[in-house]
Amino acid sequence: MKSLLFSLTLLMLPLLCAAQYRNPIINADVPDMSVCRVGDYYYMVSTTMHLMPGAPIMRSADMQRWETVSYVFDRIDDGARYDLLDNRSVYGQGQWATSLRYHNGRFYVWFGCNGAPGRGFIFTAERAEGPWTLVSRPPHHHDASLLFDDDGRVFLFYGTGQLSELQPDLSDVKPDGLHMQIFERDADEPELLEGSSVVKHEGRYYLCMISMAWSVPGRVRREVCYRADNICGPYEKRVILETPFESYGGVGQGCIVDSKDGEWYGLIFQDRGGIGRVPCLMPCRWIDGWPILGDEEGRVPTDYSQAFTTMEGIVGSDEFDGNGRTYGYAGDKPSQLKLYWQWNHNPIDTIDINGERRAAWSMTERPGYLRLRTSRVVSNIFQAPNTLTQRMTGPASSGTVCLDISNMRDGDRAGISGYQSDCGALQVQQDGEQRRIVLSMERLQMGSDRVIKGSAREEIAAVALSNDQDKVWLRVHGDFNPGKDLTCYAYSLDGENWTAIGGDIPVAFDWQRMFMGTKFAVFCYATKALGGWVDVDSFQILTSSR
Repeated sequence: MKSLLFSLTLLMLPLLCAAQYRNPIINADVPDMSVCRVGDYYYMVSTTMHLMPGAPIMRSADMQRWETVSYVFDRIDDGARYDLLDNRSVYGQGQWATSLRYHNGRFYVWFGCNGAPGRGFIFTAERAEGPWTLVSRPPHHHDASLLFDDDGRVFLFYGTGQLSELQPDLSDVKPDGLHMQIFERDADEPELLEGSSVVKHEGRYYLCMISMAWSVPGRVRREVCYRADNICGPYEKRVILETPFESYGGVGQGCIVDSKDGEWYGLIFQDRGGIGRVPCLMPCRWIDGWPILGDEEGRVPTDYSQAFTTMEGIVGSDEFDGNGRTYGYAGDKPSQLKLYWQWNHNPIDTIDINGERRAAWSMTERPGYLRLRTSRVVSNIFQAPNTLTQRMTGPASSGTVCLDISNMRDGDRAGISGYQSDCGALQVQQDGEQRRIVLSMERLQMGSDRVIKGSAREEIAAVALSNDQDKVWLRVHGDFNPGKDLTCYAYSLDGENWTAIGGDIPVAFDWQRMFMGTKFAVFCYATKALGGWVDVDSFQILTSSR
């Protein structure tokens, strides 16, 4: 009988590990995932760096279809760089590698922000949908993972095998607590280990990390696990995932989580060029006390007969009518912006125009439209405040914005971009009495400490507009299939007949500047004086499976 049961188990194993879904499970930029389960639902947080509001909280019933349900914070007020002031920015910095936990009836998140002032954040909420409240600002810990231990003590695993103890009330680090290096890298780990994600399972501590050994010939990035019976160690290591997936190399950094039925899953991201860092779902099997990721052959599973998972809960169109779940505030009024949207850096909510205080952006001044006023005089798109973004999706996607441009002023620029460190921007330019549709190539020039030196701007194509043309439709299409990473642009004067403008513009994932996947970006800024605005009538997104 035992032999028969064993044979049946072996026969079932491929079925248990066979994918019923297409990877990547989220074909968009959702890196540094941390997942916890509460009852029937899984909850996830991800990195969005300089975008506001930040630390998106997503929910899923099956680890496949996710929807954004809240953001942990509306803005970060840690100096001029978060406001794009004094030519400073937090491109590639800001909120990183957040850890999400549920403990004693409350959600908690920890995250650090790279760069000054070097302190982290701990927030809490009774419900994942918020509201989230700030608990404390402990010192910065790189890529930290929060652990509430069984004895009531609280720890951060961070860096490369470092451990720090927090006060029980999470108010700060515990001065007389446990602070130590719990393991040293072996000869097989000559370079970076980061992305800590810790779980405690059957009395043991399991610390999962990404291993990137660029100097080792033939090595792909991989996920390793360090385990110990005691939090102080000794720790032993095992590689739990080491495989290329499709044409993009290895898969590493993420987390493991259990289901209510006792099954385990891994959600580990892969760098995919211009689209960004995409989560891949896979089984997690406990073998000899180790959480082994992938299918029975150690590969990232995927079913090519399946379509990519719908992205409706993460990206979407908007008629700017205030319907749907919203977040944030514009002054003392609800913003009514849908959860798909994030501002590039902290938004400017109000501005002074000729001694009168006005909303810098509004959905009430003209119901059914999003009004974007020019709110600061700048020289390029990378310094433009109140640029509104959402993720582009793979393998291909298009975004179309309809703008009422009748109130633009001399020097104003308004349009759409497949936003990246180097990117195209299709815009209406008002120069004196002349109004044109212009496609430009924009290249972010960045100095030390994220100082924006400017944009190496090249005008690629232009079309004159008549002064009585009050409405335009602008479109960007992104092709993120293997070997592509291209955007192209088109415009329409009636919303029906379209004209391509310029040629393909490449986009690339650039960790030295923006460090993010390509975004749709709707912008309006002034290069000469304030006073102008555009009314955004609609934004339509179209996703494609090829």
